[in-house]
Amino acid sequence: MAWMRNLALTGLVVFVGVAVAQDEGLAAEADVAAPGDLWGLFLQSLDGFTFTIIAGSLVAVAVIVRCVLDVRESRIAPPKVIAEIDTLIDAGRIGEVQSVTERASDFVSTVVRTALREAPRGHDAMVDMGEIEASVQTTRYLRKVELLTLIGNLAPLVGLAGTVWGMVLAFTSLGATEGQAGPAELSIGISKALFHTLLGLVLAIPALFVAGVYRSAVERLCGRAIAESARIVERLPAKAAAPTPADGNA
Repeated sequence: MAWMRNLALTGLVVFVGVAVAQDEGLAAEADVAAPGDLWGLFLQSLDGFTFTIIAGSLVAVAVIVRCVLDVRESRIAPPKVIAEIDTLIDAGRIGEVQSVTERASDFVSTVVRTALREAPRGHDAMVDMGEIEASVQTTRYLRKVELLTLIGNLAPLVGLAGTVWGMVLAFTSLGATEGQAGPAELSIGISKALFHTLLGLVLAIPALFVAGVYRSAVERLCGRAIAESARIVERLPAKAAAPTPADGNA
């Protein structure tokens, strides 16, 4: 997760630099976005909080694309691979099961392949290692969704922090003019402040929605994969499953 730490540090640097610049330049800002001009308001609201939300949006899009590609039946519990493994076990061709699982990268194949490596230690060792690997695989898929949940939970807080910061600057500007600031000058500061909250919600709502949808999909598919892989491992005879030359020479 080194890239996440680097992204966080970059966002912090941008936030500090831009926030200080905003503090110095707010009182001199005279351009007021026209009513309904969201793009103009967005440009006027560019600061550290905005860039942080934009960075979070890019990460969220990347995670969503990864979920679309990975959280599928063909990547977790592919029926064709499961049927092929069952057919090979029925025929007693356990060595070919090893070959099939080595070629595939889905959840079930990974669990069965890991269990087969423990064949020399006995059937119980195979079952135990299969359960451990199934837990690891489930955690790996859930971690993708948890990142979306984290972004969805943090985005409104970042937006709220931007709103509070904008309100502070707006009222600081009002105080600097000894209460003589006009409605237009005060309204732009408040509008920019509230726009941060809007941006945070625009990021949080789809992120949490997609996280909820894919969490359900992960739990459903991983549950099926755990059941299928456990059933397959239980059918594997330990001695025949051991993929070693010694077994072939015995």
